Amino acid sequence: MLRWFLPPINQEWRVSVALVTGSGGLIGSEAVRHFAGLGLDVVGIDNDMRQRFFGAEASTAWNVQRLVTELGSSYTHHTIDIRDRDALAAVFRRYGSDIAVVIHTAAQPSHDWAVRDPYTDFDVNAGGTLNVLQNVREHCIEAPVIHCSTNKVYGDRPNSLPFVELETRWEIEPGHPYEQGIREDMSIDSSLHSIFGASKVAADVMVQEYGRYFGMRTACFRGGTLTGPAHSATELHGFLGYVMRANMERRKYRIYGYQGKQVRDAIHSSDVVAAFEAFFRNPRPAAVYNLGGGRHSNISMREAFAEAERITGHEMISEYVEENRVGDHRWWIGSNEAFQADYPEWKQIYDVPMIMREIYEANVEKWVPAA
Repeated sequence: MLRWFLPPINQEWRVSVALVTGSGGLIGSEAVRHFAGLGLDVVGIDNDMRQRFFGAEASTAWNVQRLVTELGSSYTHHTIDIRDRDALAAVFRRYGSDIAVVIHTAAQPSHDWAVRDPYTDFDVNAGGTLNVLQNVREHCIEAPVIHCSTNKVYGDRPNSLPFVELETRWEIEPGHPYEQGIREDMSIDSSLHSIFGASKVAADVMVQEYGRYFGMRTACFRGGTLTGPAHSATELHGFLGYVMRANMERRKYRIYGYQGKQVRDAIHSSDVVAAFEAFFRNPRPAAVYNLGGGRHSNISMREAFAEAERITGHEMISEYVEENRVGDHRWWIGSNEAFQADYPEWKQIYDVPMIMREIYEANVEKWVPAA
């Protein structure tokens, strides 16, 4: 239930606040619009670190400007680095107990980039998450905390599953307990995580610990491929978005290992934030959920190329690199069973062809071949 407060005399009514970190990104911006649509004032925190990570084409500034224009007074933006404890604390103090939910999507999201600068990767992913949690504890402890974790917390353990090679994809051996998707009972220990995966494990475990130790209502959503038309897609991050961008701009797409048959489940950003809303309305402490496309929405790289070619009418330009990326999954299809058991009202809407078509239609005038 949303909370409204009776103000002192001569002051306006005050509405509950949703605070979103990484508000210019794919999931952050989707969450901003969604929770504003529920009637909350939304406070966004984003300093466009994505541009520093991946270059100008990955900047989220355009998305922030669109939020400001579309939502007007319902959206307040703060250009703050989540590593800056004083600046972050000032925002939390300003809104205090009016904060009804915190949605933490800010992160450094790339395996490859993390290796270049492990200090920044860990400071953003682990330290930044700790800063958010401690501010919730101090200023709005009743607010649920929704944390965007990742399936990379399982490291390369999914690669130890028994696979069979099909014409266009790898598949798990028929009859395996994870045939319908990998569950949360997969161990995160004794596996190769990559530097990025390790920083996300630290954040994930800390979110759980604040739920258990302090009784805060926290959720780790271990996402598969989170995607949608608001992605500032670039080579190092944004699988389906970058497949479409490469095809539309006539770029060369590099395939790293596994014969291009690696499988990803893909979930649309609107289906993700619908899950966030379900948790917000009925939160619990230290929840952990895999969240992805599951068997409903998944695709291999080869199959994604074929789908992009069907949509645009242009062949993919690609280069095969024999060596796979460190810690990269040969096959990931996650199970949403645990989340759906707790929140049976949540339903997935999008599948991969719908997602790729929407990415194309949203970017057809922007992603064009260089002159």
